Amino acid sequence: MDSCSPSGGAVGRERSAEDEKDQSVWSLAEAMQKQILQIGSSACGATAVVNILQALGFDIPSDVVDRCVQTRLRKNDAPLAEYLMSRCVAGATHQQLIEGAEKASEGRVVGRFFSFYPERSVELTSWLASWMRKGAVPVVTMNMQVAVPEGKEIPDAWHHQMIFGVGAEGIYMTNPLEIEESSLVKRRLCSESLLLVRRQDVLSRLSDGSDFSMFTRLPDHSLWEQLDVVGQIERIVSSDVPGEVPDHVVIPAAYRSGVTMFTLRHSELTNELLSASELPLLY
Repeated sequence: MDSCSPSGGAVGRERSAEDEKDQSVWSLAEAMQKQILQIGSSACGATAVVNILQALGFDIPSDVVDRCVQTRLRKNDAPLAEYLMSRCVAGATHQQLIEGAEKASEGRVVGRFFSFYPERSVELTSWLASWMRKGAVPVVTMNMQVAVPEGKEIPDAWHHQMIFGVGAEGIYMTNPLEIEESSLVKRRLCSESLLLVRRQDVLSRLSDGSDFSMFTRLPDHSLWEQLDVVGQIERIVSSDVPGEVPDHVVIPAAYRSGVTMFTLRHSELTNELLSASELPLLY
């Protein structure tokens, strides 16, 4: 991903008639000064909530926000089956972000999630700008394992990021401070709820006594069966043909790709945001 340059681009400029899509919560200079970077392991969601609360005028300690979001951690030292189940839910979902922001702000902040999967018929930059212009602060929930540039390693997780501006150059986000093309962000916003777990992370936790029966007791056990997670693991173990060994095991993910808009509960925007229709499907 490209980092933001100090020039700032469209963010922070006065919006003109020719530049209708430009809109910012913070100027680039403000974002560089105010943004909070990753506050802990798997805590990108809580970090995004810290940033949106700041943008909405609240100064709440990061540890308080993290407790309110209830960030879940990976069980790195657990046996394989338990480890995979922890990976399925590690971090936070958009619902945890909404509930965490509301709790941390003592009810003064509300959020509304807009799903982007299946793909939606929307011009992302204009849509974001229209809500931001009214006072909303967006957080994107993206599958970073989608649209990976050629030659780059596939990331190990999904990611939540607060958007602080949009403009001709793209979409400006925190944690890390960066700009991305709208088309790339939209691709990562349109993803099934799946997670790729690296082969080495599977093999390093596999043992002769690995018990996968607990998958059948999960509320979403049918998803694990549809993906044939146990069969995937067996193929990784049994295949010894170079080039045919899968690089990842695909498991269900608790996250949904999309955008959560946050605003002050007692603002004029609240009713409009909470009653807004879902974005129309592309097909």
